[in-house]
Formats: sequence, C-alpha cells, structure tokens
Amino acid sequence: MSHNPIRPWRSIERRKSRQIRVGNVLVGGDAPIAVQTMTNTPTEDAAATIAQIQRAAEAGADIVRVSCPTEDATAAMPQICRESPVPIVADIHFHYKRALEAADAGAACLRINPGNIGSEARVKEVVAAARANGCSIRIGVNGGSLERHLLEKYGEPCPDAMVESALDHARILDDLGFHEYKISVKASDMFLTVAAYQQLADVTDAPLHLGITEAGGLRTGTVKSSIGMGALLWAGIGDTIRVSLSADPVEEVKVGFEMLKSLGLRTRGVNIVACPSCARQGFDVIKTVEILEQRLAHISEPISLSIIGCVVNGPGEAALTDLGFTGGGKESGKMFVSGRADHNVSNAEMVDHIVELVEKRAEALRREREAAEVAAE
Repeated sequence: MSHNPIRPWRSIERRKSRQIRVGNVLVGGDAPIAVQTMTNTPTEDAAATIAQIQRAAEAGADIVRVSCPTEDATAAMPQICRESPVPIVADIHFHYKRALEAADAGAACLRINPGNIGSEARVKEVVAAARANGCSIRIGVNGGSLERHLLEKYGEPCPDAMVESALDHARILDDLGFHEYKISVKASDMFLTVAAYQQLADVTDAPLHLGITEAGGLRTGTVKSSIGMGALLWAGIGDTIRVSLSADPVEEVKVGFEMLKSLGLRTRGVNIVACPSCARQGFDVIKTVEILEQRLAHISEPISLSIIGCVVNGPGEAALTDLGFTGGGKESGKMFVSGRADHNVSNAEMVDHIVELVEKRAEALRREREAAEVAAE
C-alpha cells in the first residue's frame, strides 16, 4: 500500500550475528530489532506487574524484563509468565536460586552475569535449568558494577574493561556448550557505551542488546539514548534495544519505536512528519499534531502522514508520505493521498477526516498482511 520506494542511500547494513530465541521472539540474524522495556512494579504484586506488561505490549513491546530479587518475586513469576502476552526476561543478580526458580516458572530468558552467580557448580545448575526450560540468557555488563579485578586492572570503567568482562562471562557459557545468549555492555556515559559496543561487535557474533543505562528522565533520557543508540543502530549494531527512562515503561517502548522508525529499521504505527509551524500556517499545527498523536496511537500498521501548515513545504512532504494535509488558508487545506493532491478539507473537519482515512488505510493494510500470511503457510 505504501508508495514510497526503497532508497539505497537510506539503507543500513546490519552486523551479522547468530540468532537466538527469547520465547517466540527471534533475536539476531535477520530478525527485526526487538523493542524491550522493564517493569517497575513490585514483582510480588503479580496483578500490578501483569497490568503494566499488558500496557507495554499494547504499545508494541516485544519483550519485557521483570526483576526477581527475592523468593517472593519468583513465586509470582508463574502467574506473570502465564498471563503475559510477550516473553518475559527474569532479571537476576547474584543469587543463583532465583535464576533456577525463574527458569522453572516460565521465564523466556535469564538476565545474569555468570561470573557473579558463584561457584562453577552453581553456574552449571543455572545453565542446566535454562537449557531444560528453553531459556536463553542475557549477559548484562554494566559500567557501574564492573568486577573489582577489572577496575584494579584498568583503573576505571572503560571500553576494554567492559568488553573483557562480557567475554569472560560468555566464555563460561561457551565452555558449558551453551550458546543461546545475547550480550549488553551498558553505561550511563554515552561515549563509554558506544565505544564498548563498537569494540564488542568486532569480537563476537552474539546478538547485542543495546541501551544507555540510567539515561535520565523522559526528555533527557530520550535525547541521550537517541544519540548513543542511534549511532550504533546507524552503524548496523544492535539486535534488541531498551530505552532506559525514569518514566512510564510505555514511554520507553514509544521512544524505542520512534528511534527505529526514524532509521527505517521498524515501521510500526503512524509516522507523523510535521512542521514546527510559523506565521504562514493556515491552521494550528502544534495542537493538531498533538491531537492526532493521541487519536492514532492505537494504529499498529505502518503508515506515514505529513501535517504541514502551508504550501511552501507541504506538497513536497506530502509527495513522500502515504497521507498528507497541507494548509492552504484560514478555512481549508489540501488532502494528499499516496503522494498526490486529492481533495480539499475544511480545517474544522480536518482531524476527524484524517483519522478516518488513516484507519481505513490501516484496515486495508491489515487485511493485506493477513492474506499474505495465510498464503505463506
């Protein structure tokens, strides 16, 4: 349905990585880059945690991580994993029994550092539980919690120390014949994070989970994550992402998808191209875009929409989007369909009309996609 051609100068060649599974989600290889978030409810409160997971899934989250710091937390995991619409990653630190319990409870992935689990016998137990339950593992290196011997060796958190930590942990799993793992090397320092991932990408074929950890609030964290993770994604590095924000997990999912959409790596939902507005605008662009973002948030099919206040840039932007509205005067403007001027719409009726057109196009795309899926079976 989209009239936009693929332009080679916009394409990104992704790094070649092996493919693993996180539940029913493929990670790495040629699989789409997965968007992940993490709950911030007490895991012991299964109902609240499931409700938050559901909201994240409705926003598009492919995978959700849940912290399991206590036995009470893992006791809630069977219900959480059973009722979650997406695969669950159990976040484990230090206590290997929590990993065993989470694997048995139905977690699709365990986020651990094998070297922090304890003795070799304990690591073997965790790997055996992961293997028996079909769990993958994420090795999660964090610049703020590097091993003491690495800090003494390098003097401070640095890319070499983070990559050495990751490879040390990976070697433990490799030696046990377990290769269903992905790796992250996160730090709150954007430069440190990017350098560590660039270095790691050259020395392993494991899938990489991207993130700038403790990035900050909604605005600050979005900017920092977009610059750091965007640079890596643009270079083809990254198989799953998590935007770490001091905000509602749903916002992390939204920012993650916007990041991927801006790079042409995922195409979920409506991508609105809009001008910042000026004295030439024929309608209130800022208010209109705000309303459209809210009213079109339920759309998951990929559709591009331009909302431009005047005829200076409006027709040119509309030529590149599926649907577009260009302001032409104080009373009405021009509606574009598939890049061509189609009909006039009054400013008063514009929003309802655009929502109707987007929903119709989304329904047509959905039917087309489902027919293709049936034909492929």
